[in-house]
Amino acid sequence: MTFVLGLTGSNGMGKSTTAQVFADLGAAVWDADAAVHRLYAQNGPAVAPIGAICPAAVVDGAIARDALKTWIAADDSALSQLEAIVHPLVAADRARFIAEATADLVVCDIPLLFETKAQEQFDAVAVVSAPPKVQKHRVLARPGMTAEMFAKILSRQMPDADKRARADYVIPTRTLEGARHAVQDILTAIRAGQADA
Repeated sequence: MTFVLGLTGSNGMGKSTTAQVFADLGAAVWDADAAVHRLYAQNGPAVAPIGAICPAAVVDGAIARDALKTWIAADDSALSQLEAIVHPLVAADRARFIAEATADLVVCDIPLLFETKAQEQFDAVAVVSAPPKVQKHRVLARPGMTAEMFAKILSRQMPDADKRARADYVIPTRTLEGARHAVQDILTAIRAGQADA
């Protein structure tokens, strides 16, 4: 029986790094952002339906993200139209990955897991968390990122404290070593639970 763990956390909390630790320790990892890239790629499943409502977004048979951003900025209904197309395709991609996984644990890396009310779809949820100063330092170190952009990103995300309160597991990511220990403990607990089941 495959255990499916949802992995989430606010921007700059170390989610991608933590997902890699899970992968290094034998878990199969599905990445929501990578799934969207596949859907938007040349002749990807999202290209035709998005092109039908926003023809300007299709360039050379793929979705141009800049065109999507322009459309979303100009049309208040654009984001909900886009989500109505993309969310079911992402869910189908995830379901296919889980069904084909041979590992005993599948980790689904989903940035807006709680915001999209997806937590019920998992056996448990883990949240990555770091102190606010660490988070801000990491995000502002990214190329092209500004304090204003960071504030806007955070405004669309559930506060870290709320995510931690809803999680089954919290992974502190101030240091890589701390994150690795927490992941190892989670894997041990899940595998022990599966052995008892």
